Amino acid sequence: MTTALIIDGDNVLCQQLDAHWQPITLPFATEQIASLDYQFGFAPLSDQPDDKDFQHVMSAGFVMTSTFAQAHHIALPEISGKVEFVNYRTLVPIVAPDLGSRLSEAIQLLRWQADTRFCSRCAGTVTAAPLGERAMICATCQLRQYPRIQPCVITAITRHNPTTGVMQILLAYHHRYGQTVLPLQYGLIAGFVEVGESLENAVSREVLEEVGIEVTNIRYISSQPWPYPSNLMLGFRAEYQSGDIIIQEDELSHANFFDLTDLPKIPFKGSIAFDLIAKVAAEHQIDLNA
Repeated sequence: MTTALIIDGDNVLCQQLDAHWQPITLPFATEQIASLDYQFGFAPLSDQPDDKDFQHVMSAGFVMTSTFAQAHHIALPEISGKVEFVNYRTLVPIVAPDLGSRLSEAIQLLRWQADTRFCSRCAGTVTAAPLGERAMICATCQLRQYPRIQPCVITAITRHNPTTGVMQILLAYHHRYGQTVLPLQYGLIAGFVEVGESLENAVSREVLEEVGIEVTNIRYISSQPWPYPSNLMLGFRAEYQSGDIIIQEDELSHANFFDLTDLPKIPFKGSIAFDLIAKVAAEHQIDLNA
């Protein structure tokens, strides 16, 4: 017997434990699956880390859609108040970072399958690569297509308040948040890396495009996989150098430097945006995790 995570779109099958949700791993017999290789709606996950605590929490070696599970007679628990499909964004703040990364991997693999049914070169049909290689191979031209990862820079930009000297951080309200309920959530400046561009150049370009200012002292901090759609978020710090804020109106509704002592609503705990903001705040004895 082995176990699998069950995914429905961006939602993960979970059970409620005390006051939080925990992903469920369902057992199945290997003979229930014709091939334990990539199939539409089914994929092996990467090897687990050596951390025994992590293995205890998440031992699944595979991921499958709820439709695949039902088609292969793998019994799903009854959906009720204690067992539900829970959105990935809801789980990120409450699960361990390693588990969040594993859930991101699972969602991205299933989406990659759904988006890679045919060859991008000749439109031929594709099949899974042998020996567990993460690739889809065209039966006609032999082109190998691998899971796509899109690098995206996200930057915490700081300066001292020109009047009071209090440390400030640049935050923006993005159209993509689509909020109608107050208070509005503000986030960091972020954007995709373009072809032929270094990460540092991407930071400078995105900041200049979105808010019209120039930055200096750009430095890498940390990264986070993010399955919307298949991003690798690369977190940076930078310092304000010059310019007045002029927002890119098709991207942003508002942007400004906020005192660390008077922040608006910010992204949820567990996101790299929160982590970057919290790191800046902690350097000034402000605990956003409290």
